[in-house]
Amino acid sequence: MLPSTSIDESYRFLFEDADVRGETVVLKHVLDDLLASHAYGAGVRVLLGQFAVSAVMIANNLKFDGKVVLQGRSDGPLSLIMVECSSSGEVRGLARGDLDAPEGPLSEHLPQGILTLTIEPDVGKRYQGIIAVERDELADVLSDYFQQSEQLATKFWLSTRADSAAGLMLQQLPTQLVVEASSRLDQWQTLCALADTMTPHELIDVDTDRLLYQLFNQWQVTRFEPKTVKFACHCSRDRSLNAIRLLPKHEITELFEEQKTVTMDCEMCGSSYHFALNDVNQAEEHTLH
Repeated sequence: MLPSTSIDESYRFLFEDADVRGETVVLKHVLDDLLASHAYGAGVRVLLGQFAVSAVMIANNLKFDGKVVLQGRSDGPLSLIMVECSSSGEVRGLARGDLDAPEGPLSEHLPQGILTLTIEPDVGKRYQGIIAVERDELADVLSDYFQQSEQLATKFWLSTRADSAAGLMLQQLPTQLVVEASSRLDQWQTLCALADTMTPHELIDVDTDRLLYQLFNQWQVTRFEPKTVKFACHCSRDRSLNAIRLLPKHEITELFEEQKTVTMDCEMCGSSYHFALNDVNQAEEHTLH
């Protein structure tokens, strides 16, 4: 069984003799919380697990405070699947569409869809990249995306099951050494070939240090301190109330004439907030003062 110290943590590592870095993550309790707000079927649960571990691995390498939003959109069975992860390791997400969709290729869930990666720093400009969903596996779509947009060789391995999801990512670094192109390519291909020997079961169940040794014991690997990952939603009563207040005055009046109590549900975590017209009026009075 996977040691508890490896669950809900992400690990960055670096190959000392090659311009390649990597990361692993295993999510269990975080995934339970992410999936708890909706009755997702097996196919959507698998995809949300894959999106979650991918977002965590990408976010863990941000050099600033902010968040990563990884989402897929289509006119197919799933209209939206989205997971966001902050630089501090806070995760939330959701899916919309046919939530009972069975397990199957990504291209069947998001036919003719697009995958969008958005990086939102707390301070600074927002960055967004888009790629068409033309592969059956999210790992391959993400690998293609980084190759095209960042022009850095990148490869993802993803594994999911009912109670857990895990990921491994390898990425070439911009070389700062005088290294022959053929040698650089050989290093990359060798490391990827070694990672390919890993089974989906091992990616989830084998302890991180043991897995790195098992795969790369002939290489000098430096593993950095882990980062804790947790589920967290930033919804609140105040934010929900402010959303009502943004409506035109006549719509607010009509809304509360139809319903004495208005309920707003958060799709991310399932929290419900209940409001009366008096709550809106009081909020406006506080704002004036």
